This record gives sequence, C-alpha cells and structure tokens, in this order.
Amino acid sequence: MTSRMSFLGATDTVTGSRYLIDGGGQRTLVDCGLFQGVKTIRDRNRSPLPVAPDSIDAVLLTHAHLDHSGYLPALVRDGFTGPIYATSGTAELCEILLPDSGYLLEQEAAHAASHHFSSHSRPTPIYTAADATACLSRFRTVEFDVPVQLSGTSSATFVPAGHILGASQIRVTEDSYSVHFTGDLGRGGDPLMRAPRDLEPSDVLVTESTYGDRVHSDDDPEAVLGDLIRRVAGKGGVVLIPAFAVGRTETILLHLSRLRDRGEIPDVPIYLNSPMAINAARIYERHPDEHRLDRAEVERMYDIAHPVRSVDASKLLNLRGGPMIIISASGMLTGGRILHHIEAYGSDSHNAIVLTGFQATGTRGAALTSGARTLRIFGQDVPIRAEVLDLDNLSAHADADELLAWMARTSTPPAMTYVTHGEPRASDSLRARIKRELGWRVRVPEPGETVDLGAPQ
Repeated sequence: MTSRMSFLGATDTVTGSRYLIDGGGQRTLVDCGLFQGVKTIRDRNRSPLPVAPDSIDAVLLTHAHLDHSGYLPALVRDGFTGPIYATSGTAELCEILLPDSGYLLEQEAAHAASHHFSSHSRPTPIYTAADATACLSRFRTVEFDVPVQLSGTSSATFVPAGHILGASQIRVTEDSYSVHFTGDLGRGGDPLMRAPRDLEPSDVLVTESTYGDRVHSDDDPEAVLGDLIRRVAGKGGVVLIPAFAVGRTETILLHLSRLRDRGEIPDVPIYLNSPMAINAARIYERHPDEHRLDRAEVERMYDIAHPVRSVDASKLLNLRGGPMIIISASGMLTGGRILHHIEAYGSDSHNAIVLTGFQATGTRGAALTSGARTLRIFGQDVPIRAEVLDLDNLSAHADADELLAWMARTSTPPAMTYVTHGEPRASDSLRARIKRELGWRVRVPEPGETVDLGAPQ
C-alpha cells in the first residue's frame, strides 16, 4: 500500500505545524501545533482535524513551541490515546508550556466575556488547563539518534535541530521511502544553542521557511541592545522586551548578563515577568550537552533578573516607573502580561519596546514592525509613542542563506522538497532559491494537500 503524507498545517502560514503520514500500517502525526496570527488563521483551531483523533497511532513532536505542540491538549481530549514521542527536553518544557497555554486560553475567554469585546455571547477556550495536564500522560521520551519503532516497517529518529532545548529534526523511514522534517532549524552561530545536525540523504525533505525571504542583520545584537538600554535608562525610561518564554528569554538574559559583566549597561533593575519562563529556566541546567554555556554562565544569566511570579507583583511594575527593564511573554504580543505593560508604558516616548524574533502576520508585534502607532489591547486602542526596535537577528531560526547552506551540505539531494512553515512570500522565495541555486525539485504544498511519498509530485 502506498504511503501518503498530508499537509494539515503550516502551509500558507508560519504556524499550526501538522503533517500526517499514512503508511506502513501506521498513521503518524508529526507535530500538532496551534494556528496563530490573524483571526482567519486562528479560527482554524476551531475546525476538527480531517481525520478522527482516535485513528492516529502516534505523534512525533519536533519541539515545545506552541505552534508545534499547542494543539495536543485538544487532540487528546477529542480521542487520541497513542504515544506522543519527544525528547526529554521537549517533554519537560511541554509540562510547563501546555498547562500555561490552557490557563491563558481560559483567562482570555473569561476576560473577553466580562468585558464584552468578543463577538461570541459566551466565548470558550480552545482547551483548558485541565485538558493540557491530562495530555501530558501520553508523552514518551526518546533519545537523540536512537530510532523509535512505529510499526513493523516504519521508524522515526530524532536528531538535534538547535533552535531551543530539546528541538529535533525528525527522520521517518519506511521500507519504500524516507522523509526528513526540519522542524524549526536553529543557527550555526547561535550564542546559546549548538548548531543543527547536517541533513542526511533522504527521499523527501519537508523544510521550514520562517525566514525564507530574508537574511538576518550582521549587526551585533548585544551592541544594539546595549546602546538602546543606555539611551532609555538615561531618560529614566522603561525597556519592554516581549519574549517567547522558552528559548528567546534565555538568549536575552544571556546578552544582558554579558553586557552587565562588561559594564556596558547601567545597573538598572531587570524583571523577568513570566512564570512560565521562570519555571523553564532550570531545565537548561539539566541538559548541558545541548547548549554552549557552562554552569557558571547559566547561573549568572538567571541571577541577573528579579523573578515576578504573582499577578499583584506584575501590576505593581506598571506603577513603578523607570528606569527598568521588563522581559515578559508573549514574543508576538498575542497575549500574556506584556500587554498590560504595553498598556501602561507604550504611550510614553521615554520608553522603548524591543521585538526579538519573528512576528507572524496579524499579530500586534507584526503591526509594530510595520510602523503601527496604536495597538488594540483589551478592546481599547492604545497609542504607541515608545521607541520600537526590531532585533530580528536575535532569532533562533536559520535565515534563508543559512537554510540554503544547510541543504547544500548533504551528499545526496532529496528526490522532492516541500517548503512549509512560512508566510506565503517567504515560502515561495525559499522555493525559488532552492530550485535556482541547488537545482532541486521543490514546491510549496497547498493546505490540506496529500502527496504520495513513494512518488513525490
């Protein structure tokens, strides 16, 4: 029987990573992420999967970020009973991220209901914190480079992807084919994570294209960040740094620690206002083989910031005033405590907002990078007079040049490459470069499309 792969997410968008493989007597879902961004994309989270969850035998999870893992609680709630295979780092991070995601979804629904700014009379969350906690029992940890038997004829191998702790590329092998998923691919020169493993020969490659149409700046992010902090602190201002709670927060803390050690930024208070990031922090200490830091630098990195756990303590930051630095989720300003800080400080020109990674279309972060001077927050239009700095070279994603160089190092080109997990322009730009510069067969799949893995189209 011919094996097939269906693109159930991360096509025409940079979120909602979901790939379904039917083959070898096994139905396997690679990633199970949330759709994020504009409402038309987010609404896909409300649509049922095109296959019944109880018909899926296993899930292979590349890493913990919610656009790859965040739909798992709904999948399990709706009937999936198989194993969720992930590295130990990914599993540990999901123990924090998924319940927190459920809690935030509940809070957002309750807030929308109480303030009457939802179009629904009774807004409900996509899933709850209890759903997320329940799904954690399905996780089964795997080691890098140790194949996991999925059926009598198919197996999966997880190999390091860089990017964040536990992040994996996944290679699925069956008698008649091999397909390699990049997941989110890290960078060779990342200051925190080690470089991704090179691509082994595979029949099919499914690659991300988050930065498929651009190249990261050569500017030193520490120097740029240090200059901004000195300038804003000198005015008594507040530096707001929206950051993904896992991965980006650690990178920011590392840069701040190094700047402080060299005396290049003033000794202003730094607050880490993200319970999820605080809880995730020590996980990095338990996986020293995956990152570049020794124990002493990890300790300095985490000790530089004052942790803010309670809601009351978070509210007090909005009354404190500057100079200070606040790091808080979410990285694309889609929710979380950072929105309350933007509401409090965004209208003051003495302050600054530092964006530190990819901003998906339709998010408040993307609006800021496009020059928006008001943001819709909690049903109100908040004026933005603060300086906005976009530090995209802090990204943990490989850019277009880095993706091409990674592909070019393989000894044997894949028979077919599918470009996914990018905005349409980014995916098509990377597709064109792969075809032109590498001479590979490549295309961008359509949402919901199914392809024959034995004879890729």
